Amino acid sequence: MAAQREALPEGRYGRSADERADRKLKIVGGVLGAVLLALVGWMAVHYITKSSEVNAQLIRSKTMSDTSVQAVIEVRKGKDEKAVCTLRSRAYDGSEVSRLDVPLDRAEEHFTERVTLRTTARARFTDLEGCRTVQN
Repeated sequence: MAAQREALPEGRYGRSADERADRKLKIVGGVLGAVLLALVGWMAVHYITKSSEVNAQLIRSKTMSDTSVQAVIEVRKGKDEKAVCTLRSRAYDGSEVSRLDVPLDRAEEHFTERVTLRTTARARFTDLEGCRTVQN
């Protein structure tokens, strides 16, 4: 006959290891849940209160002559916002040959803008340095 093992009397020797592990998991889960909730709340407040942004991208640029470059930028902004984008051209040696702040005050949310930059020497490439909103 096989001897059957008897269980220990309940409550006599304290909590079992499983109960302690369950308690630790509940505490860790509660802390992680609170952190996640705080993160989602912070992201929601940031999204609601952030100032509107202007997104732009240089589509293409072409050196037309030794004194001019033509660039096309694609712009996304708020319909009633005014913005300024800065374009810069550089020569073959890396020196800056042109810089232009382009005002963007169209009442559109998405459009392309063709710009001509006057240069002091032949340009090798043109960069879109960035865009920002301006006060009305």
